[in-house]
Order: sequence, then C-alpha cells, then structure tokens
Amino acid sequence: MLNQLQKHIHSRLPFLKTGKLLIAISGGLDSVVLVNLCHQLNLNIALAHCNFNLRGAESDGDEDLVMQLAEKLDLEVFVESFDTVAYAQEHKLNIQLAARELRYNWFQELSDYFNFDFILTAHHADDNLETFLINLSRGTGLDGLTGIPEINDNIVRLLLPFSRQDLEAFAIENKLKWRDDSSNASKKYVRNKLRHDVIPVLKEINPMFLQNFQKTLSNLNDTADIVDESLNAVAKRAINTLDGSGVSFKISEFKKVNNPKAYLFEIFKDYGFTQWDDVVDLLDAQSGKLLFSETYRLLKDRDCLILTEIHSEGIDSTMTISSEDKNVKTPLGLLSFDETDTIEKEDRSTIYIDKMVVSFPLTIRKWQEGDYFYPSGMKGKKKLSKYFKDEKMSLIDKEHVLLLCSGNDIVWVVGKRGDERFRVTENTENILKIALK
Repeated sequence: MLNQLQKHIHSRLPFLKTGKLLIAISGGLDSVVLVNLCHQLNLNIALAHCNFNLRGAESDGDEDLVMQLAEKLDLEVFVESFDTVAYAQEHKLNIQLAARELRYNWFQELSDYFNFDFILTAHHADDNLETFLINLSRGTGLDGLTGIPEINDNIVRLLLPFSRQDLEAFAIENKLKWRDDSSNASKKYVRNKLRHDVIPVLKEINPMFLQNFQKTLSNLNDTADIVDESLNAVAKRAINTLDGSGVSFKISEFKKVNNPKAYLFEIFKDYGFTQWDDVVDLLDAQSGKLLFSETYRLLKDRDCLILTEIHSEGIDSTMTISSEDKNVKTPLGLLSFDETDTIEKEDRSTIYIDKMVVSFPLTIRKWQEGDYFYPSGMKGKKKLSKYFKDEKMSLIDKEHVLLLCSGNDIVWVVGKRGDERFRVTENTENILKIALK
C-alpha cells in the first residue's frame, strides 16, 4: 500500500511532497493509517485532534492515543476540546453536523494561523461508496453521484483509491494501534445502517462490487466534465449582465437547448431552489413573476431571468440631510455635499444645483407610484415610471432607486438624472455639488 500511495501522490498529488500538511486524526483506524503512511513517506506533517466530549472516558482515550502516537513519531500535535452538545443546541444542529462544523472550522483556523498548505483527511473508498448511496437514497443530481472530491480547496483526501480492507491490512502488517469508536456500531445513523446492513450484502452478491463502483465513479466524473463544459458554454451565452445587484440571464438561450430544465437545475441548484417545474414555467411567465428560495429570488423581467440575493439592506423610511452634512451613507454609496465656485463635467454620479433653490433638510427616500420630476435638459415633467421604462430599467433596478428630495420635489434620481428646476443658472450665487461615490 505504501508503494501504491507513493505512486498516487507522484502522479496526481505531487504538491504534497513539498507542502506543509495538517492531518486530521481521530484515533481511529483510517486516520492512524494515514499518519503512519505520510510519516513513512517523509512528508512534512503535523496532527490535529478534536475531542468532542460525546463519549466520556472513551473520548479521552482517543485523545491519549493520539498524544502517544505524536510522541512516538516525534510530530507536532494540536488538540482542541469542544462542548459539542451546547454548540449543537445553540446553532440548532444535530450532533453530527455540529461536530463537522466545529471540526472543519478549527482545522481552517489552524491552517490559516500556522500557514499549513493543505489539510489531509482519511476518507477512503468505502466512505465514498457510503456517501454515494446516501445521496442516491435522498435524490440527487450528477454532482451527488460523483463521490467525495479528492481535492476541495485546501482539503486533500489522498486515501480515496484504497478500501477499508487495504487500510486494515496495512495496520495489521505494521502492528499499529488504533481506537474503535463505539458510536460506529449504532444503526441509528443512515451511514452506519448502510455500512453494516446494506454494503456487506452488495459485496456478497459481487465480491468485485467496490472495485466496479470505483470504475463507475471514474466514468461519472468523466461525464461530469462533459456536462460542465456544455453548461459553462450555455451559461456564458445566457448571462446578460452581472453586477452587485444580481445576475441577469437571457431566456432565449435556455429555450435554444433541448432540455432547459436540466440547464436551469445545474445553474440555479446552488441557490436553494427546489421547485424545478416552477423554474421552467418562469421562461414563459408574465413579467414580474417571482420565485423564492430561502436566500435568493428569481424574477422574470421581460426577456430575462434575474437572480438576486435576499437581504435586508435598504431604506425602510426617509433619511434626512441637514445643511451642515457633508457626507451621507446610503445603500447606493456615499453622497457628498460640497459648495463650489466652478462647474466641472456633470454625469450620472455628479450633479450641480442652486443651493438657494432647495429647502433643507433634504430627504432621501424610495420612489413611489405617481412620483414625477422634470428631467434635466428637458421641458415639462415626466412620471418616474415612464422614465424607468424609457431607460429600460428592470424591476430589480427600480427597487434600488433612491430619490433626493427638497420637500415634495425630486432634486435627483440618485445616480441617474437631476431635476431641471434645481439646475444652476446664470443667476445662481451658491453652487452645491452633490456626488455619489
């Protein structure tokens, strides 16, 4: 196994040879084998052990074994004790998710503070099979069937090509000591039920089941590469605009493909949407139709789908600006107010007004139906709704519009256009420059 792992690192993970590595060790068979393999390969490693305090003396025994192993191999070791139950209750998580969150958050903190290049975990082929079956039983897309990624950001799982049987054989041959977690025998967890009741039957039916599964996984990953290439091509053509307010997709590009639902699923699945028939129906829905996930919304606006994040930022009430205010923070940016003697080039982000014409305090508010203004450079008034339509602004764009007002009169559609009634004339004595930064 040592030679096989050495070849695997040389061909697929050569960066591990020169990296500073942190190994997550529980004290169980898998992680103890990983530590000994890496040590025999002379990799630059340190150990990190989490005591979740969930099994009393058994948890402390795991910690003792890890400390003894670190001392035997002369390795640096980090140990952290967690009140996992309290954390789970505070964050409304089950124990397994709480332990996972605590574990990986701490690993990343260690990695950042001590400049580790990679974090190594001891996931192996049997773990991969269990994860595949869990995802399959819950319903999933192609991503859920491609297995545990070998490299995920700075986390590397270099034992994925090897089975638990391989690890056991190495441990016995090298007379290694490890701890058995009693919770692994409990069948109240789905993973354990699969491990003890389902997978042994599959291996009994076909002794080559695990090897065949790994071949299948390789084929699925090859297929996923093809899917990603096609998906990226469609997404590139479909994205119309991309800015801080959201992403706009051209509906016509989804209608060109043979299976719009499949592409919509792949593009929007990570944003929490689940009602895929409703997402497909948006393509032909009336403008203004909305779908929501917990954190995002998808809007049909003319010939586009607009994806935006749901957040609470914005103005719920009127903001007031006194004559002494020089800078005012708004959701659109910083508004600055400066008296000046000269007029430079005016654009969407800067206007010059006659200070004597406005009445302080000025106000900033959101637009409302029925609002109108006198667009600079034009004669007569215009409803904001008509102005927005002429500017071809989306519903999302309209939501972000703020108005700078003097009394009931609009001085500036902020970042868009000023009002003719407040412009500087030859009779102006005090010029006020207002800029959006």
